[in-house]
Amino acid sequence: MERLSVTIIACNEADRIGRAIESVSFADEVLVVDSGSTDATVAIAQGLGARVIETDWPGYREQKNRAALWAKNDWVLGIDADEWVGPDLARSIQSALLAPVASGFKVDRLGFWMGSPIHHGTWRPDRAIRLFDRRKGQWTGGAVHERVAVEGATERLDGDLMHDPYRNLSEQLLSIDRYAKLFVEDAKASGRSARVSDVILRPVLHFVKALLVRGGVRDGVRGWCLAGLGAAGVMLKWGLLYLEERAP
Repeated sequence: MERLSVTIIACNEADRIGRAIESVSFADEVLVVDSGSTDATVAIAQGLGARVIETDWPGYREQKNRAALWAKNDWVLGIDADEWVGPDLARSIQSALLAPVASGFKVDRLGFWMGSPIHHGTWRPDRAIRLFDRRKGQWTGGAVHERVAVEGATERLDGDLMHDPYRNLSEQLLSIDRYAKLFVEDAKASGRSARVSDVILRPVLHFVKALLVRGGVRDGVRGWCLAGLGAAGVMLKWGLLYLEERAP
């Protein structure tokens, strides 16, 4: 069986780092890479047996690649502090590592919003490689939406990676603002530009996709709220890019 390191990047996650660590108690190592927490994140992680490295913040992609590099084992499961491994996924991971048949394994993520799981809309399915052989893969992408890319075959694991991204609505609105600004940075670096049609049509298309194409309406009021918030985020991203390109 391959030995497993679980990597978690964190900053001021004292209220949820414990849940993440406890959900991967089957791992051979849990490594928390902390970027300047001023709360009890480090103490809680160490108290639960995790190895902690305190460092600066170079960005999401770079920090996750650092964590994979600093891990003691070649097989790495990368999760965030606001995520935790469900029982079915834990069993699937352990089974896959008995004799891995792929370079990376895709995981389904189940998001929670306002205390309830979201089964439809743009939040589901949310599938990406999280378990991988670091000798054949790494975290790639821009300043936002970093992802693992591997050389070789990939397989999908059963079970869900649980995700509760926002403590409250205020935090979600701040996140929308932060990601919109990071999107503008990525877009400018890659030469993407925005038109008025992007600012007007893309939010509408997102709303329709979330509610109707992806069935978000089946999540009730939560589905409508998330579709609206998602559309607002899309409008803000493209609107900021449009204005940035035309700034005097």
